[in-house]
Amino acid sequence: MRIFLVQHGEAKPKEEDPQRPLTPRGEEEVRLVAEFAKRVGVQVEQIRHSGKRRAEQTAAIFGECLRPRHGIVATSGLDPNDEIEALAEALNAATEPCMIVGHLPYLARLAAKMITGNRDCSIIRFQMGGIVCLERDDGGVWSLAWMVTPDLL
Repeated sequence: MRIFLVQHGEAKPKEEDPQRPLTPRGEEEVRLVAEFAKRVGVQVEQIRHSGKRRAEQTAAIFGECLRPRHGIVATSGLDPNDEIEALAEALNAATEPCMIVGHLPYLARLAAKMITGNRDCSIIRFQMGGIVCLERDDGGVWSLAWMVTPDLL
């Protein structure tokens, strides 16, 4: 069982646009990573995002490439400083691969909780527009399967 964690792409500063949409560079980098994900056969049943404009746009780009069967859904509880425990429990019980598009520090805490059991353990350095693949083995243990950042492509 795999889950994919994606930090939104580069966004405009709040002073320039309070909605903080992706910059042209952010869109380009997300598209590169999304197209890579498609080429290597990433399959997800659903893409969930925080509802913030930058996460919504990032999710839409991945959705164009991956075409999840259950669509793209704005999901409460994925904001930068929200608690990660409820989603961590849901992912531990999940049987279908999904993608979570969100923000820091939320994604870093979620990854740490899934892999080590300690949300405050810094184990993955996320990058805007990058994708992290976590995999759960038959014993229920999560590990980092792979990670791709825009600068690698």
